[in-house]
Amino acid sequence: QVQLVESGGGLVQAGGSLRLSCAASGSIFSINAMEWYRQASGKQRELVATITSGGTTNYADSVKGRFTISRDNAKNTVYLQMNSLKPEDAAVYYCNAHVVPLGDSYYLARSYWGQGTQVTVSS
Repeated sequence: QVQLVESGGGLVQAGGSLRLSCAASGSIFSINAMEWYRQASGKQRELVATITSGGTTNYADSVKGRFTISRDNAKNTVYLQMNSLKPEDAAVYYCNAHVVPLGDSYYLARSYWGQGTQVTVSS
């Protein structure tokens, strides 16, 4: 069993910053890519940022230059530093991790999701 727990969401004024964290725990052999998604009210979930196990990152155009994804492999944790927040960044943010569980004979990664954390940006 693998669990992902997010934290760090909240209310911030436009132009402000927040740092989200997502910690994975449980029966983990290794973690491949880790990602942050967001879903605004009435909209589809969208990919915000990705980081591979080697540290390669990729961002949605809408957040490039403002958001930074990072990870601490020793802690099985991924972070999302969000700066210069805009009202359109408001959403529920979810982390996703591609985890190879302990005991998997074929070392196949499976996708696990966190419960989501709300980010609200006031104008």
